Parts: sequence; structure tokens; C-alpha cells
Amino acid sequence: MLKPDFLKKIIDELTGSLPNHLHTFKKDLEKNCQVVLNKAFSKLDLVTREEFEVQSKVLARTRKKLEELEEIVKALEKKKSHS
Repeated sequence: MLKPDFLKKIIDELTGSLPNHLHTFKKDLEKNCQVVLNKAFSKLDLVTREEFEVQSKVLARTRKKLEELEEIVKALEKKKSHS
């Protein structure tokens, strides 16, 4: 899931340009943005960068093992066809 500081940064950017005298409005907007963004992001099937990196490494190892196994199968097929 998303880190809370990520959403905070987005909300700060959205509300940062508002004048300071609109303090109450700004706080309400921040709360509403937080709710809306949380709902929107929760509907998406997102993973963290760390989770993505872990799965990428697993996939790379799996591909390497598959290539090794394919070479073994080819060698065995070649050996069988020469017998």
C-alpha cells in the first residue's frame, strides 16, 4: 500500500497555493483530499516499490532457472536422438 507521507505530499501540493487567510478552508480541503485520494488509490491494485523490486528479483531468478532447464532438456533430447 502507499506510504502516508506520499499522500501528504500530494495534498500539500494541492493546498499549498491557497492563501493563508483561508486556513479553515485549507484544513477542510486537506481532509477531503485525503479521503478522496485514499479511496481512489485503494481501488487501484498498487504495490510499493519495495514489493515490486522483490517480485522483479524473483522473476529474474525464475527466468534464469527456466533457461537452465531448457538447456538441460535440449541436451537430453540431443543425446536421446543420437542413441
